[in-house]
Amino acid sequence: MKFYSTKSKRNTVDLREAVLKSLPSDNGLYMPQEIPSFPKGFIDSLDSKSFQEIAYVMATPFLEEDFSSSVIQDIIDHAVNFDAPLVTLDDNTYSLELWHGPSLAFKDFGARFMAATMGRLVEQSDKKLTILVATSGDTGGAVAAGFLGVENVDVFILYPKGKVSVLQEKQLTTLGQNITAIEVDGTFDDCQALVKKAFLDSEFIETYNLSSANSINIARLIPQSFYYTESYKQIVDKSEHIAYSVPSGNFGNLTAGVFAKKMGLPIDRFLAATNSNDVVPHYLHSGQFTPKRSVHTISNAMDVGNPSNFQRLSELYSEDWNLMKQDISGFSFTDDQTRSTIAHVKERYGYVMEPHGAIGYLALRSYRHDTKCTGVVLETAHPAKFLPVIEPILGEVEIPERLDKLKDAEKVAHQLGNSFADFKSLMIG
Repeated sequence: MKFYSTKSKRNTVDLREAVLKSLPSDNGLYMPQEIPSFPKGFIDSLDSKSFQEIAYVMATPFLEEDFSSSVIQDIIDHAVNFDAPLVTLDDNTYSLELWHGPSLAFKDFGARFMAATMGRLVEQSDKKLTILVATSGDTGGAVAAGFLGVENVDVFILYPKGKVSVLQEKQLTTLGQNITAIEVDGTFDDCQALVKKAFLDSEFIETYNLSSANSINIARLIPQSFYYTESYKQIVDKSEHIAYSVPSGNFGNLTAGVFAKKMGLPIDRFLAATNSNDVVPHYLHSGQFTPKRSVHTISNAMDVGNPSNFQRLSELYSEDWNLMKQDISGFSFTDDQTRSTIAHVKERYGYVMEPHGAIGYLALRSYRHDTKCTGVVLETAHPAKFLPVIEPILGEVEIPERLDKLKDAEKVAHQLGNSFADFKSLMIG
């Protein structure tokens, strides 16, 4: 399949360039030239298919021109080797737990798929690949875990100082090897801006064979569509209106859900659930997209004031506000509302939600004021990654062993201001 830039449909490239280059030179984002449709009878046969079989069917149209079926299967086997269970809260409310991978965050699916895909593509090159990635929380840990030890790939992770949780920070600053952490005195938007500028800078391009592991890279989005279909398979009663509530920051996760819908998955409504960084809900209500500087919240992975994937969402709906509103509703909530919802869900269901999932639950509850539906809330990370938020509300939270062992690990990170000149000096000298 070919991929085009959101800034110009005439600018098409193959999978290799779209994945390894990440960003078109015109500063758009790569999109598949077409959204493929599911094979006939695929939806009706889901109950008989494993998660890996579903992922293989969904990935193949995007990869088959570049990889053999056996290589595609190898990529899927590497990326989708843990579950995405749908946990029943009540008869028509589910939590989709996406944190059963190595870094305990939903981004493990995308990071592992990307690492496997890039690893195959870089085998055909004689130049080492350098990955630049900005993170507001879980992306960094997932990318670090996914790419750790991958040959001929170096990873540099930029994260905002003081704006990720302690355990999130340890996941990306303690691994060493081919993983380097850069602590930026600024916001996630500052980190993302530095990465984007590097891809457009001639000296960076001459010095490094650059790629990105953010959701700006199309290889991050393709696998995130898999678990929408896997979770739909697990819904017991599919006769009602079905809504997926998606905690949203850079909007890659919601964009991937729309990919799945346009491939043929019968989701009736997406809920774009945000914290106080409400640029997209504001757009859905007003028709005006007005980026702004992000503000820090307790749901830090969603602290994004200018979400990159809004370009892709707009493209999927032909830049038509009315068309987008037919599929997506927007909601935003405060930290106080998030805290009270964590307590409410624990009291009502005996279930511990982390701050991002709690915002998804709030959006679903708000949507249900007017619409009866079966609701799926995406629970994007393990609650133990947010102890300073959750423990004052619920008391002690059990910490999985793979996180607990990081508590005493030594943090290693370069300190950096938020100017591009400082970043360039660090990387190039």
